[in-house]
Amino acid sequence: MIALIVFFAGQGETVAERIALSLKGELVRCGPGFADAATLLPAAFSAGRTIIGVAASGILIRLLAPVLSNKALEPAVLAVSIDGASIVPLLGGHRGANHLARTIAALTGGHAAITTASDIRFGGALDEPPAGYALSNREAARAAMAAALQGEALKLTGDAPFLAAWGYPIDPEGTIAVRVTDQAVAGLAYHEKRLVAGLGCERGASADEVIGLVTATLAGAGLAPQGLAALASIDIKADEPALLAAARHFKVPLRLFSAADLAGETVPTPSHYVADTVGTPSVAEAAALKAGPLLVEKRKSARATCAISRGSWPFDAETFGHAPGLVHLVGLGPGAPAERTGSAIAALQTSSDWVGYGLYLDLAADLQQGQTEHRFALGEEEVRVRHALELAATGKTVALLCSGDSQIYAMAALAYELLSADGARALSHRAQRVSIATHPGISAFQAASAAAGALIGHDFCCISLSDLLTPREDIEQRLTAAATGDFVTAFYNPRSGRRLDLLDRATAIFRAHRPATCPVIVAKSLGRKEQQVRVLPLSAFDPAEVDMLTIVLIGSSTSKSFDKAGQTVAFTPRGYAKKASL
Repeated sequence: MIALIVFFAGQGETVAERIALSLKGELVRCGPGFADAATLLPAAFSAGRTIIGVAASGILIRLLAPVLSNKALEPAVLAVSIDGASIVPLLGGHRGANHLARTIAALTGGHAAITTASDIRFGGALDEPPAGYALSNREAARAAMAAALQGEALKLTGDAPFLAAWGYPIDPEGTIAVRVTDQAVAGLAYHEKRLVAGLGCERGASADEVIGLVTATLAGAGLAPQGLAALASIDIKADEPALLAAARHFKVPLRLFSAADLAGETVPTPSHYVADTVGTPSVAEAAALKAGPLLVEKRKSARATCAISRGSWPFDAETFGHAPGLVHLVGLGPGAPAERTGSAIAALQTSSDWVGYGLYLDLAADLQQGQTEHRFALGEEEVRVRHALELAATGKTVALLCSGDSQIYAMAALAYELLSADGARALSHRAQRVSIATHPGISAFQAASAAAGALIGHDFCCISLSDLLTPREDIEQRLTAAATGDFVTAFYNPRSGRRLDLLDRATAIFRAHRPATCPVIVAKSLGRKEQQVRVLPLSAFDPAEVDMLTIVLIGSSTSKSFDKAGQTVAFTPRGYAKKASL
C-alpha cells in the first residue's frame, strides 16, 4: 500500500516532496483550503497505510490517538521535522517504521531517532525479517527478542545469515530455538519465500475454491503458506477472477506462461484433455515446474488443480514468467489535484506507464515518479486506447488518463469496444485478456454545477454536441427530447473551430421550452487557474462566447437562481417544499 506523506500549509513542503519522490508515496498538503488532516490521517491509519508526517510529533499523536487500538495491526507512523534533521518512528517500529526512519535519514542527512531496544542493541528486529523471508509467529519473535536482550543465545537450525549480520548471538547450545524451514512448525520460524503454487482452473471457478485448494495443498504437505512466493498459470488465465483473487489473498504475484512454454515441461500426470483444450498436457504441474522441482504433485478440486514447487534462492518473481496485464482507466476530474480521487491517485502511482492525450498527462505531472509517458495528439483516441491495451498485454500496469470521468465521453467505452472487437479491429489475443480497473472521476457537469450552486439537484442529462461520431439528426432529436422532457441538460463539446451552429440550434430548442429566466451555467477551464464560471438567464446567454474548453448547463423549468454574497448561484429544487407542506 502506498505511503501517505503529509505536510501542513507553509512548512515542510520541500522535505515532504523529496520523501514522496524517493518512496513513490502520495503527497498531500493539509491545512485551511487543503486536505483536512483530522479526517484524512485517522482514515489512512485505519486502512493500514504508512503515514509520514513532516510535522511536529504532537500533531500526529493528537490526530491519531482516537483510533489507536491494536498494536499488532497498526501501520508505521513517522514524524519528520520540517528541516529533515530528525526522523522519529512513532508507531509500528517493527512494522517498517524503523527501517523507513533509517531510509529517510539517509535521504535528508538527518538522524533516525529509533528507541526500540532490539534495534538499538542489535542491527534489526526478529519480528521484521529482511525481504525474501517471512515470519510465521510474531509473538514467538517478540519473546525471543526479550530473551536475547537478557543475554540468551539463538540456537539456529537452517540458514539465516541476517541474524549473525545483525549481531544476535548464535550458539549450538543456545536456549532460543530458531528454524528456517519450508514446513509449518511451532515456535520461532522463518520461511524463505520460494514456494510456487502452479494453478489451473475452469473458466468461472470460484475464488473460494481456488484459495481453499491452495491452502489444503500446502497444509497436506505440511508446508507453511508464508513461504509462498508466487502463483503460476497459463497466460489464457491472465484475467481469470479466481486466480487474481487468490493472488491478492496470499499477497503474492500471479505469473503466467504460454502454452508452448508449459508444453516443454515433463510432468508426472499429463492430461490429453488439457492438451486438446489449451495446447499443453499440463497447466498446474508445468507452471510450478517452471520455478523448480515439485514438492507436491497435482491435486484436484471440482474445478481447479494445484501443484507446489520450490524455486531457487533467492527467488525473483519479477523474472519468473510474466505478469497479467492491467489497464487502469483513470478519471482525473476537472484538473485540480484536490479534485482527484484517492483511487485515481493510487492507480497513477502504481502504474509503470501512463498513456493519454498530452494535456491530460500534463494535468497529472505533479504525481510523476518516473513512469514512462506515451503521449498522443487530440483525435487519436482509438490509437492511444489500443496502445494502452497492447502495452498492458506485455505484462505492464498501464494508466490510461482521461479528464473528468473515463466513463463519460471518454475512453472507457472505447476500451471495452476494442476488447470485444473482431476482424480488422481485433486486439491481439494477449491484449484481449488484460484486466481493467476503472477509477471514476468528477465529470465536468458535476464540477460546473457544484461551482455555481446545485443545478443538477433534480433529473438531468448530458448531450454531446460533437457530430464527429454522432449524426447531427440524432443530436437534434436528443436535444428536443431533453427540452420537452424538462431535464436539466449539460452540453459537452459545445463548440469547435469548424462546428459553430449546433450550439445555436440547441439554444433555440431550449428557449422554446424554458422561461427566459431559466438559469444557464457557462463554465470554462474548470479546475484550472483560468477557471471562469458564470450564471446568467437563458435570455442573456450568447453561444458565441463558448469554446471547446467550456461546458454549458441549462436548467429545467423549475430551476432558480439568486444572489448569494455577491455571486449568482443556481439550483433545481427536488420537491422538498411540497413534501414539507404535506
